[in-house]
Amino acid sequence: MQKIAIIPISDEGRHLADTLQQEFQASIIRRSEVSKRWKDFDAFIFIGAMGICVRTIASLIEDKHTDPAVICVDSMGNHTVSVLSGHVGGANELTRRVASALGADPVITTQSDNAGLWALDTLEERFNWPVASEDDMNACIFTFVNRKPTALLMEVSDGGTDYLEKTLPDHVTIINDISEADPQKYRLIIMVTPFRRYAPEGMLSLHFVPMVGTIGFGLAHHPEDYKFIYDQMDEVLAKWGILPCACRYCTIDVKADEPFVRLLKEGYNEEVEFFTAEQLAAVEVPNPSDTVAKHVGTPSVCEAAAILGSNHGKLIVPKIKGKNFTVALAIDHQYLRHQQGHIEIVGAGPGDPDLVSVRGRKMLERADLILYAGSLVPRELTLCAKPGAVVRSSASMNLEEQCALMKEFYDQGKFIVRLHTGDPCIFGAIQEQMAFFDQHGMHYHITPGISSFLAAAAELRSQFTIPERTQTIILTRGEGRTPMPEKEQLHLLARSQSTMCIFLSAAIVDDVQRELLTEYPEDTPVAACYHLTWPDQRIYRGVLKDLAKIVHNNNLTLTTMLVVGEAIDNRKGLSELYNKHFTHLFRKGDDRTEK
Repeated sequence: MQKIAIIPISDEGRHLADTLQQEFQASIIRRSEVSKRWKDFDAFIFIGAMGICVRTIASLIEDKHTDPAVICVDSMGNHTVSVLSGHVGGANELTRRVASALGADPVITTQSDNAGLWALDTLEERFNWPVASEDDMNACIFTFVNRKPTALLMEVSDGGTDYLEKTLPDHVTIINDISEADPQKYRLIIMVTPFRRYAPEGMLSLHFVPMVGTIGFGLAHHPEDYKFIYDQMDEVLAKWGILPCACRYCTIDVKADEPFVRLLKEGYNEEVEFFTAEQLAAVEVPNPSDTVAKHVGTPSVCEAAAILGSNHGKLIVPKIKGKNFTVALAIDHQYLRHQQGHIEIVGAGPGDPDLVSVRGRKMLERADLILYAGSLVPRELTLCAKPGAVVRSSASMNLEEQCALMKEFYDQGKFIVRLHTGDPCIFGAIQEQMAFFDQHGMHYHITPGISSFLAAAAELRSQFTIPERTQTIILTRGEGRTPMPEKEQLHLLARSQSTMCIFLSAAIVDDVQRELLTEYPEDTPVAACYHLTWPDQRIYRGVLKDLAKIVHNNNLTLTTMLVVGEAIDNRKGLSELYNKHFTHLFRKGDDRTEK
């Protein structure tokens, strides 16, 4: 968290200072204290005349890489101005945040900001991308902001590359290989890759190294030269063209107390993850060792640890033997671009295209194939697909056809989104598909979604957990063609009289009502929610004794959520939130603390 000082130059700005102090957990200091506390804070916010601000800091300014951020707010709170350390010091971003807190206009004069261009000198810190370039950063920035033709090479995919792709300036061209970097076409190349790449002569180069690698290592027993192993690992990986890019280190748990491991954690502040011999032995590796298996109980340490630590990623550098250590490097498949296929199982949410998660939307926009559950997911969710993407409904396909289609695209190295309604983990029918993916060694990941039971609570304007009434939500279904486990029969679950959300059960509502009435009072509130958040959404309220009648009379189908419990529309007991035990939730002086 930034340490921020606020300097109200006159009493007129004191109310603004109080607001910002609370919003940013800042310190209010006097103008006379600025010079002696210049190194104590990350940022200074002056409230008053710009001239006074400038005269106060003029003799203190040294270098944009070390100076704190300085902004100035006029005493009326109309304008917030970035004064010093706009990019590197974070003044531009702080200017926006302060303006937002005050409802003021942000004033930023940095050329790249006003032109909508990337602030190249902030990407290192923003995305944890160390710079490996030899060319001068300022020369690269000058070339870039003057819109000289620029090539962009990205060999990984992370939050930073997503940002670059979404905000691509018109003078920047994405290339897929360093061989496409033609000095006759481009003046600058920006590279985002953990691999060593050399720009052609005549081009400026700015090389960011994303921290996406997972290093697995093995150690000899208590090596005396352990202080040199860290650098030696970098050296041997460099021979493979890999720059220092480790986001974590992994090894076997019996090495947890080795001096080198302590050095990694305490001296270099590296994240170290440990695995048991049993976990490592279960990983198939290209270079197993009988000797290693004899001594530690697993045929591989460094390769297996790298693969496990990278979420079963791709082994980029196989086992290398150094003096008293072995090392390997893997990269999680989610970071690799144009390397191999990937399947993202995405929760579509309850139906409204605006209720898919931000990550889910990004996956849909990136996909080469979108296979969506057409009977349950509105096609409108797929309209964000990129040009050329294949969009298919699985409504008329059996499981074998769905898996065959996904494997066809996967084998071509394509990115596939399997779009399921709600959240995939709740009656999502993904178990068989994951078994197929596992069987064929296909890499996949799950993006969660908003379940329809959450949409039901929102549309009913109800809190499904009421203090001292019901603190449990049960998600279940009635017993139809698919049997329910004996311990999960509805009449047994109903004994708690919790809020119950019943999926996939409109067709057997008579049986559902009969079982629930064995435990819930007949006047228990119920709601039948059809096509939640869809354009044709319908919600019917009533009491439990009339639940079947509500469903039948309105011809409700399987896409109906049945909600049962006294939490529906319950506004009783809410004063408990404002009693003496909850006064810490409110600001001092708030009327609610007086009641």
